[in-house]
Amino acid sequence: MNLNKTYTVPTVLSIAGFDGSGGAGIQADTKTISALGCYAMNVLTALPVQNTQGVRNIFDIPTQAIKEQLACIFDDIYPDAIKIGMVHSVSLVEIISDFLKNYKGTIIFDPVMISTSGHQLIQDETIQACIELLFPLATLITPNLDEASVLVKEKVDSVEKMEKAGYKILESSCNAILVKGGHLEAPILTSLLIDKQHSVQKFNSMRINTNNTHGSGCSLSSAIASYMAQGLNLSKAVEYGLDYVHEAIRSSKDLKIGQGNGPLNHFHNPQKLIINEMDR
Repeated sequence: MNLNKTYTVPTVLSIAGFDGSGGAGIQADTKTISALGCYAMNVLTALPVQNTQGVRNIFDIPTQAIKEQLACIFDDIYPDAIKIGMVHSVSLVEIISDFLKNYKGTIIFDPVMISTSGHQLIQDETIQACIELLFPLATLITPNLDEASVLVKEKVDSVEKMEKAGYKILESSCNAILVKGGHLEAPILTSLLIDKQHSVQKFNSMRINTNNTHGSGCSLSSAIASYMAQGLNLSKAVEYGLDYVHEAIRSSKDLKIGQGNGPLNHFHNPQKLIINEMDR
């Protein structure tokens, strides 16, 4: 680098919960963002007690602490993109949405509602607050089949139902939706990207026979945010994000980490920090 010039890096902020086992939440976000050559920042929203076998408890972070975390980051480093994960109370939704209402950048919202074991992690009133306050701010929301089912109040378990659910969820003022098909019972997994014009893109991948998928949703939303921070459009960011997670799962399929659903190999092909020369 030329010492007489100034350089920037793509910055991504993860607003999400904690995972002490390192596979999901802000840990997965930070690993993903870093592996894709971006600079990762965090705002902690909750302290789940969890491991690869499940969530045992969730401790609240004081809302004032969350508000101050956001203000502190934005006072110093304005993020190019934001990923939002676990927001488990109405007050938290209100704080984040109010703070981000004038944000100029990409927001990827992964609406974490259901645990891997099938338990609903947030109350119905919080889900409604997310729909009303966070969905309109998000560039993209990324529900899995269980979360899409909660949002449309009916079982979503096929590609046809995924498309129908996507259209219905778009009516709730969100800008675009990626309905993830990782839970489909099929050898080929299909995810659907649908925008406000009801344009549909299908992304297919082969099912990988492994239990090591802990944190895949967190990682995907962070990957999409990272690629958009690099300047890719939404379609390409989704395509590359899905490819990244697929390879992270494939390269971890035979690893033994923990006694339950193991984590992805986030660093299967790590990229150097992306450095851009600033215009003067």
